[in-house]
Amino acid sequence: MHSQPRPPLLAHVASNLRRYRGARAMSQDALATASSVSRRMIAAIEAGDANVSLATLDRLAEALDVRFSDLVQGPAGANPERIEALAWAGDDPASQGTLLSSFTAANEVEVWRWSLGAGQSYLPVIHGPAWTETVCVTQGTLIIHFIDGPLTIGTGDFHAYRCDDTTRRYENPGPEAVHFFRTIAH
Repeated sequence: MHSQPRPPLLAHVASNLRRYRGARAMSQDALATASSVSRRMIAAIEAGDANVSLATLDRLAEALDVRFSDLVQGPAGANPERIEALAWAGDDPASQGTLLSSFTAANEVEVWRWSLGAGQSYLPVIHGPAWTETVCVTQGTLIIHFIDGPLTIGTGDFHAYRCDDTTRRYENPGPEAVHFFRTIAH
């Protein structure tokens, strides 16, 4: 979250993290061990002082046995089907990742709306091979770089795949922002 303001999604993480950790009677040290996130980082997140990555939030949610959306959504009673919270922002204000909703499927489905400004790229959180992802481009051209080479997806096109490629990267090669949806399911 470079020069842009802190994403609103992070506003509720501190209280949710404390609440879920307390409900499981876990100390910060126990959560640090279970999540491979330092106790110092956990303390900073709970104090609202940390600018935490999506990967760190994902590890904390997994260690607490809650969905990512449970950890980041607003106060109790919020609708997980319509979260609409900015979760990632690049250097260019046109580069954003917004968590739209989260549904329980076999385990979980996340629906994201993304945009990448001209020349911007994003390295996604890598899920295991039990996860699948569908990317649908609504405007512009997106290149997904896989270990086997790049795949270009244009406006109105999509691609679905298993999330076992640990090297993938999203890139906007165009002169204007590219807009796309990501649906990740487990």
